[in-house]
Amino acid sequence: MKRLAMAVAVLLLAGCSSPSEKIAGEVVSCESILSSATENSIMLDCLDGTDGASINGIKGPAIINVWGSWCGPCKEEMPILRSFYEKAQGKLALIGVDVEEASIGDGRKFVENYGITWPNLYDADGKSRAYFGMGVPVTWFIAADGNVAYKHIGVIKSEKELISMTSKYLGVKL
Repeated sequence: MKRLAMAVAVLLLAGCSSPSEKIAGEVVSCESILSSATENSIMLDCLDGTDGASINGIKGPAIINVWGSWCGPCKEEMPILRSFYEKAQGKLALIGVDVEEASIGDGRKFVENYGITWPNLYDADGKSRAYFGMGVPVTWFIAADGNVAYKHIGVIKSEKELISMTSKYLGVKL
């Protein structure tokens, strides 16, 4: 009888909890990315299929987050990036770079499922490795002059950490 009562209580409590809210993302254009191409540019397409940008020509202040839909830690940091982006819009650019995908559709589905609303470049053939190196997630902080101010390897663990790095390396206060 105790087990039955316990099972009923668990079901009732579960029924009263609010369903997890899914935030829809959108594959957006990369036209807002400020980038200048040179002879040595590493050009990537936009995840939406249009022209992208030169990743080594991006002007800041900007944060470049390198991710893959298959990457568990990348999934963990997306809610942090999403919340950060709400506060950072208009103060700096947030740009994603989707790497090592089986297909462009996998990256697009990831963007939609994880509530991403900032521009994302797509590296179809691994040419960004020369610039970013191997492994994800990696987050780059790009200064106004286009120089790399800082490279964070691994998961960003909190929005507070991301805001702190943004202030320290880019001088942008949120």
